[in-house]
Amino acid sequence: MPTTQGDLVPARIYDVSESGSELGTINIPCMFNPFEYTVNKSNTYEEKPGNGTDVPQVEFKKAGPQSLKLKLDFSTVDTGADVSLITNQLWKLMETKSNSEGQDGEKIPPPWVAFEWGVFRFVSVITQMSQKFTFFTKMGVPVRATADITFTQYVDSNDYPAQNPTSGGGPIERIRTITAGDRLDLIAAEVYGDATKWRHIARRNNLRDPLALRPGMLLRIPKPETIS
Repeated sequence: MPTTQGDLVPARIYDVSESGSELGTINIPCMFNPFEYTVNKSNTYEEKPGNGTDVPQVEFKKAGPQSLKLKLDFSTVDTGADVSLITNQLWKLMETKSNSEGQDGEKIPPPWVAFEWGVFRFVSVITQMSQKFTFFTKMGVPVRATADITFTQYVDSNDYPAQNPTSGGGPIERIRTITAGDRLDLIAAEVYGDATKWRHIARRNNLRDPLALRPGMLLRIPKPETIS
């Protein structure tokens, strides 16, 4: 298994089908894992008069997509190779193509992608990216770069079907963001209808202390069919 320059299992970005299955065309292992990543989601509400009170009523309009923002570092200082040969793979994940079989000017949209690191897997499209070259050789070859990327998820992760286990990916599991008051037994009761199955979640996430849940923590929830 490849590792980062810090000898850690790397995060990776790769192309997938809209159903979430890995295509195997582009696979970009991260040379340096990100120090952090941010997951955001927003909903839209409309304020209406409060029926004679000072407090307005709100009406839900639509759910916004979930987005993931992170910064990645790339370096080829050790070899002196052009680092853009690596980062150009990221731009390919934003490229459109002409559809020769369709109408004039019809474009094939950029591919769906997945960002995967440890227990976290985020299937989305890349909606924004900026790249900065920060170090060069004497000949002007860029050997260090950073990329700020925004991934936007327009399909709920629970809508993805299980992958074929023979592909090596295994079933696609739910990712849950912990909020204040969450407990493993309550989550197990919600997901499996059985609070005693909290140990499966703890084991999947290497949790030694089932009470050590922190708001913002990401948990991988095993599919019900994968536990006994």
